[in-house]
Amino acid sequence: MVHCPDCGTTLTEAADIDFTETDAEMGFIAASKRFYTASCAACGTTIGSGVAGAKAGGAGGGAV
Repeated sequence: MVHCPDCGTTLTEAADIDFTETDAEMGFIAASKRFYTASCAACGTTIGSGVAGAKAGGAGGGAV
């Protein structure tokens, strides 16, 4: 079983994780990529993250 390192909640279902997309339009980082974070739905602690890919011209998906 996987548990949240902060609150100890058992993460067994998709509903136990909140996925959030952050990109350059949100001002998080000045790059044309999409960043994802996975957080515990019970306490909000970020437990993972990743980069999805570049946005072509800042408006679509796919490689630049």
